[in-house]
Amino acid sequence: MPDKILACDLGTGGNKASLYDSEGRCLASIFAAYETEYPQAGWHEQRPAAWWDSVVQSTRQLLAGGAADPRSIACLAISGHSLGCVPLAADGRLLRQATPIWSDKRPVAEAAHFFRRIDEARWYRLTGNGFPPPHYTVFKILWYRDHEPEMFREIHKILGTKDYINYKLTGRMATDYSYASGSGVYDLLAWDYSDELLAAAELPRSLLPEIVPSQQILGQLTAEAAAELGLPRHVQVACGGVDNSCMALGARNAAEGRVYASLGSSSWIAVSSSRPLLDDVARPYVFSHVVPGMFTSAVAIFSSGSSLKWVRDQLCANLAGEARAAGKDPYDAMTALAEQSPVGAKGLLFNPSLAGGSSLDASPNIRGALLGLDLRHTQADVIRATLEGIALNLRLVLDELRRLGPVGNEMVVVGGGSRSKLWRQIFADAWEIDILKTNIGQEAGSLGAAAVAAVAAGLWDNFSRIDAVHEMQERATPCPQHVPIYRQLLPVFRQAALDQSRLAEMRK
Repeated sequence: MPDKILACDLGTGGNKASLYDSEGRCLASIFAAYETEYPQAGWHEQRPAAWWDSVVQSTRQLLAGGAADPRSIACLAISGHSLGCVPLAADGRLLRQATPIWSDKRPVAEAAHFFRRIDEARWYRLTGNGFPPPHYTVFKILWYRDHEPEMFREIHKILGTKDYINYKLTGRMATDYSYASGSGVYDLLAWDYSDELLAAAELPRSLLPEIVPSQQILGQLTAEAAAELGLPRHVQVACGGVDNSCMALGARNAAEGRVYASLGSSSWIAVSSSRPLLDDVARPYVFSHVVPGMFTSAVAIFSSGSSLKWVRDQLCANLAGEARAAGKDPYDAMTALAEQSPVGAKGLLFNPSLAGGSSLDASPNIRGALLGLDLRHTQADVIRATLEGIALNLRLVLDELRRLGPVGNEMVVVGGGSRSKLWRQIFADAWEIDILKTNIGQEAGSLGAAAVAAVAAGLWDNFSRIDAVHEMQERATPCPQHVPIYRQLLPVFRQAALDQSRLAEMRK
């Protein structure tokens, strides 16, 4: 009986195809990249044909590696990057060769026109869409209508990223609750598109795909898809989910109050709960969860790993060069040096807003800063201050989520930043929460997609089995001597960020 699972993590930079056994263990994975195009300022486009090519290429390479017989694969599911806007004709033709992705923000005028019809605060409360509005799908659809009317008249359905791949796999046009919740016209509590918001947008409901549960089987592979992928036709395709929700599931956020942190170029903390965590000021961005009846609510900072990378490239070129010459990771050399600096980095504070402010900042125009720098500070202090500054910025995120709902007393960390033992201890001390490192590092999105497929195919009874997949590697607990230091630094960090925001507004 087939019992293997194929998971595709369709990300901003490429697709990672991973093969799992029925216990959730990853057997092998292959990554195939694709490009983002920037034809004009604010336009971020990718080619859906490139997504498909990357799925085919990575799947074929994965199978060629011999990790499993293709006939043993029972099912597949996709985690897809959010807010996609792929226009298809009634016959399935792709109507635009390059389509805007989540980071595209061209429809500013369309969003402004929409909010003359409906209050923006009410829209946020209905949808939980906490990113700047032009990023959301509905406004991209309106941009199509206003700027490409001939193409718009041909549109039968607008699909998301992973939903387009599902169509290529099965011939069925559908989406799931998690992906639909990023459409900009989805009522979180009604678990459906909002007639009120569709009327304000002057768009027909028929333009959007039907919504089904993430773990619903859409069908088996078509003959064409099976031949391209090198898979048997019996492979079942589950609807899958948006990347935010699949990653939450893969990071064990399948129960009330579970919390995880994703530590990458940008970073966020997300809480899973039976109600969305909404706030007009902090504006958590909320998606329906792939776990039935739940939501995942998150707040992000935009420059965490990218700030550390900037410090590596601009201020630690000597360490990076020496590490690479020795065949070592430059970040390991940096954190080893940072350990020589005391907690608090001798009063040096780093604000990591190198890419601008998030919803927590008083101004989106805020920029990064090293505060309190003097002649006694060393390279070790600068590195430690960078690690601590990112941690303090994320502590503000965690405090907002704690204010809005119950948060557990331990947190799984995933992503590249989870590798550093020193940083995990800083997080534990600054956040006053146990930090868990498990065997799931940068594979949370893939694991979440695999879990969806496993439930869909009947290999798992429910999502509670995700806990057994996580093998504990290390627990960092708050150090009683360090916690008071970070408690003293936090209000200083918060006030400095406010002052920087005011200065940024004066300089505009």
